[in-house]
Amino acid sequence: MFSLQFFGSLLQIVFIDLLLAGDNAIVIGLAARNLPKHNQRKAIWYGTGGAILIRVVATLLVVSLLKIPFLQAVGGVVLLWIAYKLLVQEDSHEEIKASNSLWGAVRTIVIADAAMGLDNVIAVAGAAHGNDLLVILGLLISIPVVVWGSTLFVRLINRFPWIVYFGSGVLAYTAAKMITHEPRFDGLFHDNPVVTWTFVAAMIAVVVLGGMWTNAIKARKEREKGLANGDARK
Repeated sequence: MFSLQFFGSLLQIVFIDLLLAGDNAIVIGLAARNLPKHNQRKAIWYGTGGAILIRVVATLLVVSLLKIPFLQAVGGVVLLWIAYKLLVQEDSHEEIKASNSLWGAVRTIVIADAAMGLDNVIAVAGAAHGNDLLVILGLLISIPVVVWGSTLFVRLINRFPWIVYFGSGVLAYTAAKMITHEPRFDGLFHDNPVVTWTFVAAMIAVVVLGGMWTNAIKARKEREKGLANGDARK
């Protein structure tokens, strides 16, 4: 406890929270946008606090479930998919409706965050490696991060797209370590550091390069569609 590895894992959890908090910032903004200024701040704090409380309980539950044989490896595979989707998915938040009442906005924030927070829960549980204190500290630190830092981080991501690729690599690293830490795979990974790190590097490469390839295809299709529309207008 409180070793270099502990603080490294804590930093990893906070970064994951920040990386996956863009949707939280959007949800908070959309849900509270119709409230008077003095109630907007209350909605943000109450809604974020309720969402974090639910997320702590859910993450601790997932940490316990990951002790079931092979479930940690399954969680790692799911997180690999989440890391890939982070690069290529374009989320829509049209279903998030603004509320004219304080508690209506708080309810919207909490429910929407709970529905969207599975990726965060799995990622934090994997990074914690069974340490409940890491889960609680990481998520408590994320409260001011989500409230104050999310919108800034979203702007940074829009300005520097490479941050998303770096973050996806961090998630892929966390996912790969979940798989290599699966107790049932000890014979394959525990005594073979070369195999372990080769596997970790391969998973990071697959996710990041796969995301770059998918985005390149999508960009090409968008260009072709734009050219086709331009020719049709002529």
